[in-house]
Amino acid sequence: MPIAGAVVYFVTAPRFIPENIVQAKIFGLVVVTILIPIVLYFFLKTMGIVSSIHLEDAKQRKIPLLLQSLILLLVIKMIIDVYNYPELYFFFLGVLLSSLSAIFIVFFDIKASLHMLGSGAVTMFTIALSIHFEINLILLIAAMIFANGLVATSRLHEKAHTNLELTLGFLIGVIPQLTLLNFWL
Repeated sequence: MPIAGAVVYFVTAPRFIPENIVQAKIFGLVVVTILIPIVLYFFLKTMGIVSSIHLEDAKQRKIPLLLQSLILLLVIKMIIDVYNYPELYFFFLGVLLSSLSAIFIVFFDIKASLHMLGSGAVTMFTIALSIHFEINLILLIAAMIFANGLVATSRLHEKAHTNLELTLGFLIGVIPQLTLLNFWL
């Protein structure tokens, strides 16, 4: 989802950003948010900290979410800077706050849907970009809302989450994005 948010930003931003810079930022995000987590997953699985990629048990989510938060800090500090890409910076800051919120509720043995967290955050970010840049992204927003429904339906069909966990995940994704709108919208 961080890649999706960045792609939406770079495609919709009405300011000039050189193509080689966009490619470098996307490549950095792919390495840091996809490749490194894959390596970390296999490390955690080898160490016996997680049993599967699905993280069915709420307790197994603590360390992966903590590592994700550290990775998001790395993205904020090294890849996306607040001066050149303020909207994208606050998107990643919101995702970091969402991850920290997910860690917090794990201590109460509650597992929010991380799929809904990510899709909700990107959807809210896209709505905010449409307002901020005053561009019509209604078709993209409608497609994202439809995708949110598909994600929720698939999670229910697989019996991976309850309605409460899906709603909680969605809210944990959306609320930090809404809260941080004050800083860049």
